[in-house]
Amino acid sequence: MSSVQPPEHVCSTFGLRGIVPVALADWDGGWRCGDVVLSPVADHARAAWSAKVRETLEVDGIRLARPVRATDGRYVVSGWRADTFIEGSPEPRHDEVVSVAMRLHAATVHLERPRFLLQPPVAPWVDVDVFAAADRSAWEATPLRGMRGLGPPQSTSPDGQRSVELIGQLASFRKPIQSQPQLVHGDLFGTVLFAGSAAPGLADITPYWRPAPWAAGVAVVDALSWGGADDGLLERWDDLPEWPQMLLRAVMFRLAVHALHPRSTAEAFPGLARTADLVRLVL
Repeated sequence: MSSVQPPEHVCSTFGLRGIVPVALADWDGGWRCGDVVLSPVADHARAAWSAKVRETLEVDGIRLARPVRATDGRYVVSGWRADTFIEGSPEPRHDEVVSVAMRLHAATVHLERPRFLLQPPVAPWVDVDVFAAADRSAWEATPLRGMRGLGPPQSTSPDGQRSVELIGQLASFRKPIQSQPQLVHGDLFGTVLFAGSAAPGLADITPYWRPAPWAAGVAVVDALSWGGADDGLLERWDDLPEWPQMLLRAVMFRLAVHALHPRSTAEAFPGLARTADLVRLVL
């Protein structure tokens, strides 16, 4: 969570003059100003894209935070975006999160591929580049090929090296897939907001261009690795297209994030390694 309060001129430009911002725990650094949340933006292009999509997107059974435009029409002002506040917080309702994934991606299937998703990681790397490189590693013929010298070094810690080894081992189990890529939200775990019996809520969309079952697979991998989900979660969604291969690529993606991200911690690795073992069993 960001400890930096939104500047006064940002509040004013979004029409929030005279409101004291209150820090929120579940909005990735967001600050509530009445019925609006101001959040710091990691990548301008992605933030503006998400705002434009959420402005008109309708999804059955999901509450979407809508963008609040600045007084001059902008979505992003000095590195901040504004959205309508929606009640809720993340809960370990893992099957419901996968259900959210499927409903959301039925609605996003018509969206075009944003240009920024075609761009390779560029030095000096920021978070966006790490996740882009990790995403590619799960699908390219030689995982993490060409990473050396282009960005942050692959982790030299024992768990970082073990992640790289696991990726290489898992890559040999990949088979060609038929599912078509589309616009998906690739970071659903911990971002779906629940408020009792109300429809689940989403404050943002983190875009990837992959098959919809892959995004569901990432949510399952995350829930098994760090969310305390029961192992049966893997089997309960095995009617999704090419599910074992989607899970395989999802766990390779998360292992690559662990190997490449400068803020990865050793404590995060055992859960990932265990999930990789579970995924091998269903291949």
